[in-house]
Amino acid sequence: MRVLFVASECYPLVKTGGLADVVGALPLALAGLGCDARVLIPAYPGVRDRLQGVETVLSLGDLIGASGALLSGRTGEGLPVLLLDAPDWFARPGNPYLAADGKDWPDNAQRFAALAWAASRIALGALEGWRPDLVHAHDWQAGLTPAYLAHSGQARCGQRRPPTLLTIHNLAFQGVFPARLLAELRLPPESFAIAGVEFHDQIGFLKAGLHYADHISTVSPTYAQEIRTPELGMGLDGVLRTRHQALTGILNGIDDALWNPASDPLIGHPYGPDRLSGKLHNKMALQTELGLAPGDDQPLFCVISRLTQQKGLDLLTEAMLRGLTARGGQLAVLGAGDAHLQAAFSRAAARYPGRIAVVLGYDEALSHRIQAGADAIIIPSRFEPCGLTQLYGLRYGTLPIVSRVGGLADTVIDANVAALRDGVATGFQFSPTTTAGLGLALDRVFALFAAREAWRLVQRRAMTRDVGWSSAAEHYQTLYHSLLPSH
Repeated sequence: MRVLFVASECYPLVKTGGLADVVGALPLALAGLGCDARVLIPAYPGVRDRLQGVETVLSLGDLIGASGALLSGRTGEGLPVLLLDAPDWFARPGNPYLAADGKDWPDNAQRFAALAWAASRIALGALEGWRPDLVHAHDWQAGLTPAYLAHSGQARCGQRRPPTLLTIHNLAFQGVFPARLLAELRLPPESFAIAGVEFHDQIGFLKAGLHYADHISTVSPTYAQEIRTPELGMGLDGVLRTRHQALTGILNGIDDALWNPASDPLIGHPYGPDRLSGKLHNKMALQTELGLAPGDDQPLFCVISRLTQQKGLDLLTEAMLRGLTARGGQLAVLGAGDAHLQAAFSRAAARYPGRIAVVLGYDEALSHRIQAGADAIIIPSRFEPCGLTQLYGLRYGTLPIVSRVGGLADTVIDANVAALRDGVATGFQFSPTTTAGLGLALDRVFALFAAREAWRLVQRRAMTRDVGWSSAAEHYQTLYHSLLPSH
């Protein structure tokens, strides 16, 4: 089976969040099942240099009517990649979506419409020797792909077009643009309707994908239910309720070879569930690196996250941090985001030296060292489609403390009395998502950490959970096959 992935990010070529991890790992897992999956992404600065065997396969003048070329190559892991090398749109430094002033690029509509249009042309046979059986689009940046295919001349004439699957990684990001761009974006007038791309008198890229895709998936079963409600549907719950029979939740996985404490080259002391002493050595090394007081008598908590309201990190109030440090706990924070949250954590680090350390920004290697050295990771999200950091935490024996939402609820088994007795607990859940709820969860963490043998049993259980891509890849392959017969 030939599958074209369409996305704006792909690890290790370009990454701003979990979307890149999925797009970089899932096709490789599918390849292990005999699937020929290729990824189409924009050629941002430096991306071409990270590929091997790069060659030009098509002029963009023939594909999307722009200057540039469609390139092909492979990552070091062997993932086949197609690059949309359109310098006028993508040869810009920094964030793929934001200008230096932190605001969206004013031509984001045209940039990502070009990505979707290129995908639709490839889907209809623009490449000699390779035509996909199915197109798998990801998030709003690829959302127009199903719309272009649905309105293609081939589709209107009843000729073959590949079926489409749209995966929602985060419904909060929707790609909404002015209606006056309809013709410029190559969308026919009849598409501007409720049963089309129209969204509150504007053009909704994600809305378009939700309407036109043959099937919709999202990244956890619980999130698939939550987004059909007004509370978490972000204004699209009506569309999702209408299409509920074409909506599937499939849990994300992680690259369990890259994230493996037994062989991780980015940590100083390898360890596993049967030899946890290495985790203690990593804790001591992390405390030294971040200027935290050395010792193992109390838990070292961590946060590795975008610092935003969605992630619930405002729940870590000054009073809570004061109480955490007064009990001997420590906190390591790695992340960036809202200015007021960055300032609040920086003030806390200055107020509690040796107890709280904050690194603003993102550092992939440091994130590995923090996962290896911390005892528990705090993830108090108000909503979470799937989440990856809790999966990394499970893999590294860094027990997740999560709000009971989305993929967090689906991946962490709460250490309640029954789960501890039966030996199935892997972390801590709390609800509602409030400061009080998080505070009660932290109380339980301190209590279990004091019972060190019980704590180690939960760590070992967490580290032996299957958090890789094999199960998800099999679910996607089954879903792909279910979409093919009707086309």
